[in-house]
Amino acid sequence: MTASTPHHTDPAAPDTSAEEARLRRELAAVYRLVAHFRMTDLIFTHISARVPGPEHHFLINPYGLLFEEITASNLVKVDLSGRPVEETPHPVNPAGFVIHSAVHASRPDAHCVLHTHTKAGCAVAAQADGLLPLNQISLEFYGRLGYHDYEGVALNLAEQRRLVADLAGHPAMILRNHGLLTVGETPAQAFLRMYYLDKACEIQIAATAGGAKLVTPPPDICELTARQLDGEDDGSDLQDDQAYDLAWAALLRLVERVAPDYKD
Repeated sequence: MTASTPHHTDPAAPDTSAEEARLRRELAAVYRLVAHFRMTDLIFTHISARVPGPEHHFLINPYGLLFEEITASNLVKVDLSGRPVEETPHPVNPAGFVIHSAVHASRPDAHCVLHTHTKAGCAVAAQADGLLPLNQISLEFYGRLGYHDYEGVALNLAEQRRLVADLAGHPAMILRNHGLLTVGETPAQAFLRMYYLDKACEIQIAATAGGAKLVTPPPDICELTARQLDGEDDGSDLQDDQAYDLAWAALLRLVERVAPDYKD
């Protein structure tokens, strides 16, 4: 194409810049929600989201900022190795992206990866039996939760293959002696999964603390409940296909009230 040849934009092509701007706002909202619900570990842990387009580029938090300081504009765009692909005044912690890059590269559906070190999540990650089917909240993850054995701080690339194999096709994973991880097709989905996975861990710690005998539903009821909560066709008389969309809309209203600068 010569300099005099006009460039015509395909009207059917997606506007990736507008989509990235929308994704930045949604991811920043998730960072603020994680801070609001006290699921942070100072400047550590990450939430990453894949940027639309053919490049394997991702948005992630600037290393050194608290989650309550994250905004749409200060999120850093990195490649699959965790290196910035645009000018940024902020440092990036490539080692912190080891877990995220492995999941993004192996799971096309994992557009967002969320990792936490919450007290309840780390406590259950230290229990030999993992997450128990003790309540309706935990049953969302019944048969749908991976486990990855601890190998030290995630600084070694060789661990990625084993981590990916342990996650398999699950929406969430417990990193033993470490913390929790969820994935989602959107930041909203990854957050809602993390919110309920962490809540299930909190309930388990409370239920086991007193030493009382525990009641668990039979396996067929556990599986039925997991299918119901996952929106799968379970043969129930009624269906609720709005729950997560309504919950996310309510959470966005919350962010607008408590941290309206997230969109900056």
